[in-house]
Amino acid sequence: MAEIRIENVTKTFGDFVAVDNASLSIRDQEFAVLLGPSGCGKTTLLRTVAGLGMADEGRITIDGKDVTYLPPRERGIAMVFQSYAIFPHMTVHKNIAFGLKMAKTDTDVTDRRVQEAAEMLHIEDLLDRFPSDMSGGQRQRVAVARAIAMQARVLLMDEPLSNLDALLRLEMRAELKRLLADIGATTIYVTHDQIEALSMGDRIAVMQDGRIQQFEKPIDVYDLPSNRFVGGFIGNPPMNFLRGRIERVGDEVSAFIGELKITPPDEMIELLAPYVGGPIVVGIRAENMETVNHPSDDALGVRVLVVEPLGSQNLLTVRVGDDLIKVATHPTFAVAADDDVWLRFPVDKIRWVDSQTDQAIYPALVPA
Repeated sequence: MAEIRIENVTKTFGDFVAVDNASLSIRDQEFAVLLGPSGCGKTTLLRTVAGLGMADEGRITIDGKDVTYLPPRERGIAMVFQSYAIFPHMTVHKNIAFGLKMAKTDTDVTDRRVQEAAEMLHIEDLLDRFPSDMSGGQRQRVAVARAIAMQARVLLMDEPLSNLDALLRLEMRAELKRLLADIGATTIYVTHDQIEALSMGDRIAVMQDGRIQQFEKPIDVYDLPSNRFVGGFIGNPPMNFLRGRIERVGDEVSAFIGELKITPPDEMIELLAPYVGGPIVVGIRAENMETVNHPSDDALGVRVLVVEPLGSQNLLTVRVGDDLIKVATHPTFAVAADDDVWLRFPVDKIRWVDSQTDQAIYPALVPA
């Protein structure tokens, strides 16, 4: 068992708070991803779990054992760095065996583990080569093999694919996900690439300014963001946010985007009632709006500013009041810049956001 618990961890550098009261509970054999923009604290939090930097406050446990102030070698971890960190003067075999040698593992056991790890990463034919004779992808495989050979309960990975080109990154992403599922280690994986996070992680912890904003399954982080930051960071294009207002029309509580009236679902009426007469933020994904090329009472007329053909879809940039938003259409939908189109907003796809706090107010979006 290798459950990891991060409890109210804070890490500072002088007056700068890099990690601010972060708490996570990562299950045994779970693949957890720390995701966020540069400088959000994800690597600092990973290094704190690794013991490469000590927490100023809080506690870290692995399988119930308090490791907060233990050195890395006593935590039962292995780590893969962004920069590969393999030794240029050593062969692949010696690089993979390095950690085992430092742990004074028997030679026979070391050779067996090196061979097994090399075969998992498909580099068994490269064991006698030096790093200078290999590609970047092969070097990254060596770094992963070195970590796997340790057979640690916990595997920590700091943006291991960021130095690879796009095609190789795509290949390694799938291969690494399969590999980690096979070895069954509890994994914390740091990335700023949301596609990596969404496609690989069992759960994603989205970070901003040192704080955990949401820790959920990829589909929930994407479709049910806990706040405006998460919705605006996750997705390509990110979630659209439009300014709207809540009004009472007769006995009904209604939302308006411009002059378009939207009737919220029944479960939202009570939650939106306090916003009557005031602003509301309406969040919706580009692919969740329906686009038609004729006027309709249940659709909002907009002018197309830009059309971006992307093969599988066309991405339109349109203006709604003072807001520019992205709309995805089928590639066969005939539209050009300066055309008028009409947008429908399915109420089950709308995410309601408090305009003052930026927190989601849809019931399903309340963080667990």
